[in-house]
Amino acid sequence: MSIYVKLAQLGITLPPVAAPAAAYVPFVQSGNLVFLSGHLAKKDGKVWVGQFGKNMNTEEGKAAARAAAIDLMGTLHAAVGDLNRVKRIVKLMSLVNSTGDFTEQHLVTNGASELLGEVFGPETGAHARSAFGVAQIPLGACVEIELIAEVD
Repeated sequence: MSIYVKLAQLGITLPPVAAPAAAYVPFVQSGNLVFLSGHLAKKDGKVWVGQFGKNMNTEEGKAAARAAAIDLMGTLHAAVGDLNRVKRIVKLMSLVNSTGDFTEQHLVTNGASELLGEVFGPETGAHARSAFGVAQIPLGACVEIELIAEVD
């Protein structure tokens, strides 16, 4: 099944690539690997601000990570022209804005991982992953995720 049919079934419209907020580019391709810069979670078109263990819970975090994954797919589409060219989601790295006693960063990040698996399928969408708790993320965002994909 086409990736775009699956996105339509899920009611997902891919956003355009956001302009970088600092001195970097949204993506770089080297050989068959495409490296996407970190994407901040957004809600209602604005940076989703919050800190886990203080004013956000894990379920909200899964939704934020899912939102970041949708933005990542929009950027990946812009980078490669057709998401059906993706052979594998290779790796995600997730930064979760958390207090020192919050320990569910991995569960927050599942919001992105589960969506990518659903969209790309169990083989193409399965990926290696890191999920870190950090004291702060730019602009106070609750989650930032970067992605590496292999394309044909």
